[in-house]
Amino acid sequence: MSFATSSAGPAKAFVAGRVLTGARAFPVQVYIAIVFTAFFLIAAIAPKLLQTHDPLALSLMSPLKAPSLTHWLGTDQSGRDLYSRIVAGTGQSLSIGLGATALSLTIALVLGVTAGLSGGWIDNVLSRLFDALFALPTLFLALLFVSLLGTSVSTLIIAVGLGTSPGYARMVRVQVLSVKATGYVEAAKALGHSPGRILFKHILPNAISPLATMFTLGIGQAIIWASGLSFLGLGVAPPSSEWGALLNAGRNYVIYAWWLEVMPGIAIAAFALSVTVIGQYVQQHLEGRIELS
Repeated sequence: MSFATSSAGPAKAFVAGRVLTGARAFPVQVYIAIVFTAFFLIAAIAPKLLQTHDPLALSLMSPLKAPSLTHWLGTDQSGRDLYSRIVAGTGQSLSIGLGATALSLTIALVLGVTAGLSGGWIDNVLSRLFDALFALPTLFLALLFVSLLGTSVSTLIIAVGLGTSPGYARMVRVQVLSVKATGYVEAAKALGHSPGRILFKHILPNAISPLATMFTLGIGQAIIWASGLSFLGLGVAPPSSEWGALLNAGRNYVIYAWWLEVMPGIAIAAFALSVTVIGQYVQQHLEGRIELS
């Protein structure tokens, strides 16, 4: 008992030291990105903790008020507090980004793995399809799907997810082909392992490992695409406070109230940059270009 007690302290100190050492190794931009990401996650999960006003409360006495101590980011044309509306819209915007990225990577995984494993005419057909769709602008594809499916949150998720999937599918296919050619896969075949065992034990774990990083990077991109659609009037309908919808609602007042466009735009850019910085750092760490000592 005394040995266990005496060894617990040094063990905890060692673990704490490793954590602190790893934390000190983060670049400044990663710290900033983590702080911003944490803020947006809190806003998405518990927006009332951060809101200063009721985001839906109208005030006919204070429309289009500039940023002040009372209204940190100003008010909109209906007198609603813009900061509180941006906070309230964080959950919806992040849901669209997460849902669209998850859908996109799921489609990419299915089609990319099918193309990489099948070979022959199936691979040729899917590869040509990937190339043809990838050649089209993502926004054009998303616009096409929105025009067919209508406007709603689910439509935005589907449109952005389908529009961004061709690029991810190409990456997955290349990754599968690369893993198939490795020595350990050839050795597994020589040892008589079944195709299913080779697929699930060797190919998939190694081929899909980059998807974790792609998922992080894709969330910010998906939010930007969804906000672009909402800005064009093809996203979530008012009075939603989704970030793109806020941009769309404020564009008619940009000459008189610049904050209606600038502040939601800053929120979109801040979140997209934050998750991108974190994703790139994780990718570099996994690839061995960064060592935490």
